[in-house]
Amino acid sequence: MAPTVTSMEASNGHEVPKVASIKTLADSASLTFVPSEYTYTKNPNEQGDANDPEHSIPIIDFALLTLGSPDQRAKVIQELRRACEEWGFFQVTNHGVPESLMQSMIRACHRFFDLPEEEKKEFQTRNLLDPIKCGTSFNVDIEKVHLWRDFLKVIAHPEFNSLYKPAGYSEVSLEFSKRTREVATEILKGISESLGLEAGYIAKAMNWDRGLQILAANYYPACPQPDKAIGLPPHTDHGLVTLLIQNEMGGLEVKHKDQWVLVNAAPGAFIVNIGDQMQILTNDKYKSIWHRAVVNNKATRISIAVPHGPSLDTPALPIPELLERGGQAPKYIGMTYEKFMELQASPAALTKPCLDHLRVKHN
Repeated sequence: MAPTVTSMEASNGHEVPKVASIKTLADSASLTFVPSEYTYTKNPNEQGDANDPEHSIPIIDFALLTLGSPDQRAKVIQELRRACEEWGFFQVTNHGVPESLMQSMIRACHRFFDLPEEEKKEFQTRNLLDPIKCGTSFNVDIEKVHLWRDFLKVIAHPEFNSLYKPAGYSEVSLEFSKRTREVATEILKGISESLGLEAGYIAKAMNWDRGLQILAANYYPACPQPDKAIGLPPHTDHGLVTLLIQNEMGGLEVKHKDQWVLVNAAPGAFIVNIGDQMQILTNDKYKSIWHRAVVNNKATRISIAVPHGPSLDTPALPIPELLERGGQAPKYIGMTYEKFMELQASPAALTKPCLDHLRVKHN
């Protein structure tokens, strides 16, 4: 992903054109329209709707999952199975992570984006798995349209990394990443059980104790023409499960039954979605769902997505017990998580979805 710099040598020796951070652009007093390089055309028939009750993402009560009676837990496991099968997205309430900590994490990220551009330059890098990286858009070298978004990505597990600025970021991010991972671990156990497996099956198979956790903060400033720009275009997540929080400005849309649904999250809830590695493991039983981030003309939206994946050297393969039980052949070949992440960031991902690159070809 390209950093926000004045110019940089590309691999072919040519200079990469200057791409300012979206914050710099949006803070310009003269900005009254979306520049052509940011103009994104959405299908007018695919607008989000958060008001239809049939289009509300399911709610999973974490307290009943972890502390409830056996009957309560069994009921929540069934609700989790339905949520994974029918939506691939759900919100988790009563998870025990203080809402004050979640808000502190959002504020800390906001303070980072508010730093002068010069102070953020040391974290700008093109290397996919650098412990700390920030930038703008997605990959300005290969994309046709720039995104209305700046980002910060910090690897929090298996080794914890953090910023030394802004003040207070490190302490908040350490506690937030630890508490979020605890929630993700319990969700993974529930998903394993929802598949008829032992609670620890997926964690053991995916080397969860060495698994990757990334704190990925997104900054979407107010846009003068929100219908002509996009924060993040339709995509799926690369990991096993992603947990997301956001400030008071919504903007996450999920594709459900061929419609874009605007997610209205309950206050203090985590929004959770299934990732590509889980789709591979379940041989398409639980699908990694397309979602996007739209922008608004009122105020800045900040979201923090926390993808959790296998260890980088672990390949996901369809689970043999599930294949045997369903009389199915595996639909995917193996690829290490690191290679899969490299694929997602490559030009090949622009031609067809990453999972399609791994699908078994039948004659």
